[in-house]
Amino acid sequence: MSNTRSSLLSWLMFPVYAWQGIQLRRRIERLLPAFLPHSGQLGENDPAFKILTLGDSTVASVGMEELEHTLTFNIAKAVHDKTGKSVAWRSAGGNSATADLVRDYILPHIEERDFTHVIIAVGTNDMKNFHAIPTFKKSFGTLLYAVRTRFPQAQIIWTPVADMTKFPSLPSGLAKVLSYRAALINAKGKQLCEERGALYSEPIPIEDVSGFARDGFHAGPDGYRIWGEHLSRYIVTD
Repeated sequence: MSNTRSSLLSWLMFPVYAWQGIQLRRRIERLLPAFLPHSGQLGENDPAFKILTLGDSTVASVGMEELEHTLTFNIAKAVHDKTGKSVAWRSAGGNSATADLVRDYILPHIEERDFTHVIIAVGTNDMKNFHAIPTFKKSFGTLLYAVRTRFPQAQIIWTPVADMTKFPSLPSGLAKVLSYRAALINAKGKQLCEERGALYSEPIPIEDVSGFARDGFHAGPDGYRIWGEHLSRYIVTD
């Protein structure tokens, strides 16, 4: 489907988005960010990989109670298991964060500077908030510039918006309109990654309800494990 058609259909379905979105907010469980360590290392030697994840509630691993169930830890573990090399990791996420909020309020507070890889997980809230594509272009594009300036030696990887039709908490109409918005966000984000020296990873491949947390919207332990393994393939490329 063309971007123009996706945009038109999403706006035509805006009343569905508004009505079903309000109903969903009233009944969906609000999960809290994980109160767990935000940094660590796997392996005892000097780390060959230093991985930073920046982003929204996925990086904050909302609803998780064990470190082994969080996204950043699972990325680091997958890289460590594949290579046998030490991996240092750091996560910095904010619940409900959009690309501009990550750029302005999360990125400036990262203390380390020598990361080998920076993974950016944003776009879902920009999509969910119905941000116009020019708005997302400015927010995400300047976020990429800011990350590149701050960490000039790092490989930047963007993990885009997942397939909304797979989310068990979403009614079909809302899932459909959000899938149109996701397609627009992902297309523009991929273009910006190509223009600004970042890697675009394929969306997370969670296919069934077992990969989701109890709210049916965020990833659960199995989902973060799958996601970590998926993203590790963009870090370990040999």
